[in-house]
Amino acid sequence: MIHNLKHSVGGFSQQSNKEKGHLRMPEVSTFRIMNWRGPRLKWGCMEWSLAVAGLVAIVVTVAVMKDSKQVEDTVQAWQGEEAPLLPLVVNLTLVEAAASKGAFCLDGTLPGYHLDQGFGSGSNSWLIHLEGGGWCNNLASCSMRKRTHLGSSLHMEKQIVFSGILSNKPFENPDFYNWNRVKVRYCDGASYSGDVEDVNQEYKIFFRGQRIWKAVMEDLLAKGMDKANQGLLSGCSAGGLASFLHCDNFRELLPQQAQVKCLGDGGFFVHKKDISGAGRIESFYNEVVTMQGVNKHLPKLCTSQMDPRRCIFPQYFLHHIGTPFFILNPAYDYWQIQNILAPDIADPQGLWQKCKQNIKSCTKTQLSTLQDFRIEMLNAMKEFKGSKTQGMFINSCFIHCQSEMQQTWFSQDSPRLHNKTIAEAVGDWYFDRTPRQYIDCAYPCDSTCYNVIRER
Repeated sequence: MIHNLKHSVGGFSQQSNKEKGHLRMPEVSTFRIMNWRGPRLKWGCMEWSLAVAGLVAIVVTVAVMKDSKQVEDTVQAWQGEEAPLLPLVVNLTLVEAAASKGAFCLDGTLPGYHLDQGFGSGSNSWLIHLEGGGWCNNLASCSMRKRTHLGSSLHMEKQIVFSGILSNKPFENPDFYNWNRVKVRYCDGASYSGDVEDVNQEYKIFFRGQRIWKAVMEDLLAKGMDKANQGLLSGCSAGGLASFLHCDNFRELLPQQAQVKCLGDGGFFVHKKDISGAGRIESFYNEVVTMQGVNKHLPKLCTSQMDPRRCIFPQYFLHHIGTPFFILNPAYDYWQIQNILAPDIADPQGLWQKCKQNIKSCTKTQLSTLQDFRIEMLNAMKEFKGSKTQGMFINSCFIHCQSEMQQTWFSQDSPRLHNKTIAEAVGDWYFDRTPRQYIDCAYPCDSTCYNVIRER
């Protein structure tokens, strides 16, 4: 059964058994943003440069078992009956030392993160998850952004719920539940990579994403990450792109003997023209890179061989990443179809509106275009396929991020490829257990998908 994710204005809601897993999304312009603020999604009228890709479900959890036998027993129990559910709520920590390093959010406030400490065999293992939330490409959009949690720690939730890859429950997160799990908050608007010394005096805006990355890592190293024996850097959407960009640096920060790998969830943004033939995503990223000084921190092996502005697209520097990497991405990436392939500005007559609201409403011609998009995405990963150290889970779902939402990460009816959930595929890859690369057949063959439906 294909599950359709629905969202209403009041937030995520549980449907009847007949509609299990559904979530509807309110009708908005392609270039408006989806802001995740605590228990509900809030929609604003900012231009598409602020587009936020976050589909994070609040899922609840219970007390933790400490050894592998207990994990096995708990997972078996989970398969047979519903487990009791209690929330894992984690406090926000501001990086006090960031001020002396000039590491500030867009509005000049301190950056922050949420840390749930590991225990037992996971005490010296660290999972760092980078929050996503789009980008800003000009002073006006960054000025609006700094008034939200995506640009200021003043507006960040003081507590958030950890679920999916961040869960501390073995029946929700079997391989990483007892690790030190960190969610880094996103407040710079350039995938933790901007670096401009001067502060814009008119708008009072700081472009210091690279310094935020460094300050947060130094804070975590001082809290025990310097003794890590295992590490995994992950991220969603703009945070997933940051995982690509910062992967090798993360490897350098941890002890040489540690096993370190990286995961990008919904962060493989394809360099592609839209349905009108315009290269708007390239122009957009060029503005982000130029204004925020990202170019100086893009992969040098890439920038030395081609136009540096292209080197923010993972397809151009993926083969230069030396650290084992796992790509988690839907082939029909909801955000990319909305904002890269068929943005509203490229569809003035609104012919794509129904298709973008519900993939089942696409015409044969539109489905053909989506199939071409899937092929183009897979071709962009061709140098990655077949590698013994790299992993991938490319399912044919109409969704964006999938690692932080419990339904899609690890549950009874999670998406599966070769009978593997995303959590199992990532765990098998990280611990070198079984085959690591899974690519789905073309839509609509996968009956395990969670697909987004958008409604007014």
